[in-house]
Amino acid sequence: MTIHSNKQSKMSLNYQCPHCNGYLSIEGCVIFSIRTPDLKSGLISLHSELGNYSIKKNPEFEITTGDHLDFYCPICHAGLASEIHDNLAKIIMIDEENREFEILFSRVLGEQTTFKIVGETMEIFGDDSAEYLDFINLSFVH
Repeated sequence: MTIHSNKQSKMSLNYQCPHCNGYLSIEGCVIFSIRTPDLKSGLISLHSELGNYSIKKNPEFEITTGDHLDFYCPICHAGLASEIHDNLAKIIMIDEENREFEILFSRVLGEQTTFKIVGETMEIFGDDSAEYLDFINLSFVH
């Protein structure tokens, strides 16, 4: 397995739902429907640059650092939980050369964890990613 760390191209990227292939990205943001642990729902946008953990949301929609958020596709409403770990969500990224990558990111608000995976090659982003490396590596073992 090849592991790269914290590199990101500034080229045009598209993010898609792994269930319906609907486009989730608009102007540098990736849009999700989320549900909080106390079952409140709203929309959230994450920055499309991997490793940039800024978010946008309605100021009335209260979420708290440490919340375990449920992420859903805003188009088909399918859950985006990863099968690798309960704290990770999964979407698809298509790069400027039309290559497809699996993107795993933390569902825990404030946790900086992102993995960009294609085949057995993985790029790692975020200070908290080391916590999940064993789970990611085990998923490559068949």
